[in-house]
Amino acid sequence: MPPSPQEPAPVRPSNSRRVRQVVLVVVAAVVLLGVNVPPAWSYLSEWRHEQLINSPDYVRQYGHWDVVDVPEESRVNAIHAALLSSGKVLLIAGSGNKEDMFATRALKSLLYDPATGATRMIPVPDDMFCGGQTTLPDGRLLVAGGTQRYEKLDGAVTNAAGAMTVKNEDPNVPRVLPAGTVFVGPTGLRYRATQEVRLDPAQKTGQGRRTTVTASEEQVFVEAVDPGPAAVVPNPEKYQVEGLPPDVARNVYGQGQAMTLRKQDYQGTDQAYTFDPVSESWSRVSDMEFHRWYATLTPMSDGRVLTTAGLDGVGEVLAGQTEVFDPTTNAFTERQDLQHYFPTYPAIFETARAGRMVYTGANAGYGPADQGREPGFWDLDTGAFTAIPGLRDPDLLETAGSAFIGPVNDQEMAVVGGGGVGESPRSTGRIDYLDLTDPAPHFTPGPVLPEGVRYPNLVDLPDDTLLISGGSRDYRGKGGTNNHIARLLHPDTGALTPAADPAVGRDYHTEALLLPDGRVLTAGSDPLFDDEQNLVPGTFEQRIEIYSPPYLFRGARPTITAAPPTLARDQTATVPTPDAGHVRAARLIKASTATHVTTTDMRSVALDVGPAAGGVSVHVPENPALTPPGPYMLFLVDDRGVPSEARMVTVGPGRRALPD
Repeated sequence: MPPSPQEPAPVRPSNSRRVRQVVLVVVAAVVLLGVNVPPAWSYLSEWRHEQLINSPDYVRQYGHWDVVDVPEESRVNAIHAALLSSGKVLLIAGSGNKEDMFATRALKSLLYDPATGATRMIPVPDDMFCGGQTTLPDGRLLVAGGTQRYEKLDGAVTNAAGAMTVKNEDPNVPRVLPAGTVFVGPTGLRYRATQEVRLDPAQKTGQGRRTTVTASEEQVFVEAVDPGPAAVVPNPEKYQVEGLPPDVARNVYGQGQAMTLRKQDYQGTDQAYTFDPVSESWSRVSDMEFHRWYATLTPMSDGRVLTTAGLDGVGEVLAGQTEVFDPTTNAFTERQDLQHYFPTYPAIFETARAGRMVYTGANAGYGPADQGREPGFWDLDTGAFTAIPGLRDPDLLETAGSAFIGPVNDQEMAVVGGGGVGESPRSTGRIDYLDLTDPAPHFTPGPVLPEGVRYPNLVDLPDDTLLISGGSRDYRGKGGTNNHIARLLHPDTGALTPAADPAVGRDYHTEALLLPDGRVLTAGSDPLFDDEQNLVPGTFEQRIEIYSPPYLFRGARPTITAAPPTLARDQTATVPTPDAGHVRAARLIKASTATHVTTTDMRSVALDVGPAAGGVSVHVPENPALTPPGPYMLFLVDDRGVPSEARMVTVGPGRRALPD
């Protein structure tokens, strides 16, 4: 019979009761050993946390993060990351935001094989720190621009300096002025060029009295030969080039801007290089038409690369000059018909209509708060720019992330997080959607992240979810504000669900990439300080952390027995697999690059799937604007949402042979 109220039934100890008993035992042991209780309690909490996050139920629901402790000799300050067509990841540091490394030219990149863990350090031929990058149709990585000179803050400038426009009025002879050339002002003040200047001959048109000569010109940064305020010149002046013969000096001269002791910003280079994933080596291609630091490189449907924005060779934001790289000639060409001002690292993507670009408003840095911040469509045929309304927190777009969500066929985008201009402490957790197929495109509200976030990493997964991870609430993680959270955005339902929390905080100079095995690699982070009081200078995060999404803990994965090396648009190909009966979807996800929250080449393409002998058939969309040519990962996804390991394939022309 049941026990009476006076005699309660015996109860088995609950989990919480058992934990309390363990705690009492630990506390008693701690007291006996003379050790403080807080460390013991912390140890117990950490132990319980580790038990939880490694439990089968937890990883099936939230996934799992693993820290890769890279050997000391292989550590780099990862500023840029790129998935290569070989399946390896290239992490580029250059000088790694370390001026001493810049001075000694200790410029690094690390090749990491996520399949084996093998690493190989590869020297970098120029300082690619803060350049732009994307993958070319033939699988090469293009890196353009980088650091010509580090910034000097207010109070650290000892020699007055500024921009000098050097002109050549001789229509017959080009001129080269080496670095160190001295320009002399009307009062005898002398300023030294920090870089070489190459001047084309002047342009001569007309005949006789109607002859017109237009001087060629190049800009260079100059510093006063002698330190101190005596060399400050507040107004523009004309300068002679020291040491030139009188007949040459009449045609070659400088037009200087104000020479000041104010802060000097970073300066960009005009150099460009490609990295070959087969030979694993760098090669120089033609220089850009403009120096660029913090530039965006956007791949286009015809295989060329749109090159925009950046700080120029004297540290000023480019006024809107645009150029295009052609991988068949390895050369850049200025598009003088395309002039639009953008802040640095603008998030610019090609839409499903070739030549129609979308700028989401997300960016990563320099430029005034009231110029170039508004999202819009940019027509490369006409140069017209049409604003897109409706974005919440439009003043919090610096350090925001943006990406296509779900298959690019659907033309849905999201803008995630962001903060105020410059060192603003403000941030937002806003996620807003943009339907590019809407006849009157506008942003619509989506879910909100639990915390404001600058520098979020966004990665498209083969099950069509978007991983959002890392970032910080304040500028460069100030005040210990790194967000150790991750979320999965489900574009089909609009739901935002928790993912496992990363162990490593990521803020400025962080990046994330999808790997061929379906995991996500994160690297980098460059906090301003290492403590909440903002007293201890920050340490660059050199560990790699890899996320395994929940789909990797749902049992056996479908397999791809083989795959065609090239998939042609509007063509059907057979993909052999023993799991054909369970395959429900196929995705092509482009091998992407990432830096400064800017990943303009990431996209997932949905393929039509059907039955085929020994496997499944996949059909690639006809529209080349959905599939810019280059290397992709081919995934098959089963009826549980579990993807296969990918096979690397190429869409469009230009595949380079890869070793078996």
